[in-house]
Amino acid sequence: MSEHWPQGALIVLGASEEQIPLYREARRLGIPTVAVDMRSDAPALPLADTVLHISTRDTDAIAAALGDAHPAGIVCGASDAALASWHALGLRYGTPYVYPESALAAADKVAFHKITASCGITGYGWTASDDPDEVVAQAAGLRFPLVIKPADGSGSKGVTHVIRPADLPPAVTHARSYSVAGVVLAEEFVQGRPLAVETFMRNGKALLTCVKDEDHANGGFVVKRMRTATLPSATRNHLKAIVERLCRALGITDGPANFDTVLGTDGQVRVIEANARLGGDGIPRLLAAAYGVDVVRALIALALGEPFDSHLTPTRTAHSALELIGSPLTVEGELIRWEGVAEARRIPGVTDIELYAEPGDLVRPHDQSGHKIGMIVAAGPSVANANSTLEAASALVRPIVAATKEVTA
Repeated sequence: MSEHWPQGALIVLGASEEQIPLYREARRLGIPTVAVDMRSDAPALPLADTVLHISTRDTDAIAAALGDAHPAGIVCGASDAALASWHALGLRYGTPYVYPESALAAADKVAFHKITASCGITGYGWTASDDPDEVVAQAAGLRFPLVIKPADGSGSKGVTHVIRPADLPPAVTHARSYSVAGVVLAEEFVQGRPLAVETFMRNGKALLTCVKDEDHANGGFVVKRMRTATLPSATRNHLKAIVERLCRALGITDGPANFDTVLGTDGQVRVIEANARLGGDGIPRLLAAAYGVDVVRALIALALGEPFDSHLTPTRTAHSALELIGSPLTVEGELIRWEGVAEARRIPGVTDIELYAEPGDLVRPHDQSGHKIGMIVAAGPSVANANSTLEAASALVRPIVAATKEVTA
């Protein structure tokens, strides 16, 4: 059946808005793509040369559909769901880059806690179990407030901030509903400055490292804004050393990863979670705006077995800021129109405005990362300048959304 597939194609696992840059870059390079996504309305599908409507988790079905095809490479962007398939298919087809099986531990938050401890990184209290009653009982003995989450979840789904023991049972039930394995993790909430660290490894060393400040929507866990962080060099070097150590422990000698950390009020860095893949939420645009690097191009080169160093060499030293746009409503709605987009694009320093929803689309409350409907990126010579430009653009761009259901008091 290989005659049905483009020769020398790049298999892209997933076609969400997070994967759009991969398809665009492959097209720019003249590399044919085969998209794998079970959704017929996935936003990146129009950019693919060929489409397989198969779940990215179903390795056997993907392989059966591809038959004896010989892809030039296999790649996955900001999606945890496809990482195991990335590894298995890479082995099956003998692609130049095979995603490391050991890196899959990053998606298991319990396993990752154990990895951070083995690396000598300062920890904090936590407990986990597939027994809801056991989680509630053990969590009650931790230091409140707590964060309750599915141990194998992503995108802020099923996460609850709990300030008293009485709120534990419903939070555990909520988290468990988002866990494939039914395992719930309770963690002590770490006070301090949230910092996200992006890295791209080569030969066991961080070739690129970027540290970002993050703001969350409505005091929750969904990222609303991020910007390149200004830090003392000692703190930045310490963060770089931590993520290098963790990447090596995960078996990531080459390729991207990102980490959510907190610089605590006690001066200690604590690592909250890891994503052993390219960062989502427009992070490649943020890095390009600040440093002139192209992590998407680097990832494609890695997948094809090509040198990728040059794509990660900074061509400028600036700062950038990004806002993720969500629905203004707390209920489901229909996007009626966008306002102010053309005017915002004309503001000097605005580098990207990407809209993921069109008039007539159903949009959901921005309570999960996957519910964002747009993105604005701005750059400038300082953090203050980039933030100011972002504020000006954000004030103009407005999604007009009408509730699809009557809201009762």
